Amino acid sequence: MTNGNSLDPWYDSYAQRTAGLSASEVRALFAVASRPEVVSLAGGMPYVSALPRELVTGSIDRVMQEDAAMALQYGGGQGHRPLREHIVDVMSLEGIRASPEDVVVTTGSQHALDLVTRLFIDPGDVVLAESPSYVGAIGVFRSYQAETVHVATDEHGLVPEALRETIGRLRAAGKRMKFLYTIPNFHNPAGVTMSRERRIEVLDICRSNSILVLEDNPYGLLWFDEPAPQAIRSIDDEGVVYLGSFSKTLAPGFRVGWALAPHAIREKLVLANESAVLAPNSFGQYVVNAYLDAADWKGQIDTFRGLYAERRDAMLSALGEFLPDLHWTVPNGGFFVWLTLPDSLDSKGMLPRAVKELVAYTPGTAFFADGRGAGNIRLSFCYPTSDQIRVGVKRLASVVNDELELIETFGPTARTASSVSRSTVSSPPPNLS
Repeated sequence: MTNGNSLDPWYDSYAQRTAGLSASEVRALFAVASRPEVVSLAGGMPYVSALPRELVTGSIDRVMQEDAAMALQYGGGQGHRPLREHIVDVMSLEGIRASPEDVVVTTGSQHALDLVTRLFIDPGDVVLAESPSYVGAIGVFRSYQAETVHVATDEHGLVPEALRETIGRLRAAGKRMKFLYTIPNFHNPAGVTMSRERRIEVLDICRSNSILVLEDNPYGLLWFDEPAPQAIRSIDDEGVVYLGSFSKTLAPGFRVGWALAPHAIREKLVLANESAVLAPNSFGQYVVNAYLDAADWKGQIDTFRGLYAERRDAMLSALGEFLPDLHWTVPNGGFFVWLTLPDSLDSKGMLPRAVKELVAYTPGTAFFADGRGAGNIRLSFCYPTSDQIRVGVKRLASVVNDELELIETFGPTARTASSVSRSTVSSPPPNLS
């Protein structure tokens, strides 16, 4: 056997699609960002400490006392029926009218994203995605050998005219486009929200071109000043697959998400779900269902909203104080701010120095399939306290200003060399430098 990699004796035996598997820049950050002395503005981790422990332990106790025999057993491939009924109630808050029969429970919405991609994508197919887009989605599309093509966004979300132009260009090139992947509410990573007018127009464009819309909405209920427009799925129940999750409004550790799909797609999703995992996590479903039965879950979401709004304000205030000459988005919900650097800076190249200065962020390159994003940074305000956010932004500002001073003093080629020599950390995680 000819070995293409001396470190891996199975290198030549892997399927071609494994070439698309790689560690994301976000995951690579966790080794450093978890150090207590580092202020992490990188990961989008919900602040689960704001969830009263008794709400969770009470739900677990009720499951073990009343439903242990079922909760600890295999379940159906579509998910626990009472939980699917609750999911329908949750989605109704964003204008969606649906039946529990069209809900498929998954192991987090990431699993749902993988299942939909698995159903629709052949190697070489095109997935349309916002510019920038969620790093986890880009990884899934790459793993199924899709070509991800980005469509321009602005402060109001996806730009319809850019979508039309992109579809026309790809069609002229003979490309086959399967679906548009969008995060319309409090976008990850950009923090922007698609306006209602654009939702209608984007949906019309996709309908007229027979392109499915894959609407990913983990943050929709975490609004601050006013709710986002109603879901795209509330406008059309045939051309949209909607993905939801309890990871942001309850806790990610339960790994409970779902897909709401048109009937024909739903049937295939159930089969794909059973093929992948046999059945979603029964115990997690029963606990989430018990929580929704007994807890004031809407009140708890209000608590999360207030907490994240306060931290959003702390981040915007710190950016205005320490980096007033830069540009950033102003989110009305969710977890993220998208920062634009001066043209001469490289967010990925600058990261080792930032870690040395005890602040972590996610470089913009993580959110593009085509190598762009060096001039951007995703800043997360969901997990650190307001005081930590201020300290972290102050440290980041020091790094940015020092990098700009190096370039001004020694020219643009000096930044890279100096960054490497002055910013090496003792044990850098993979993909940081």
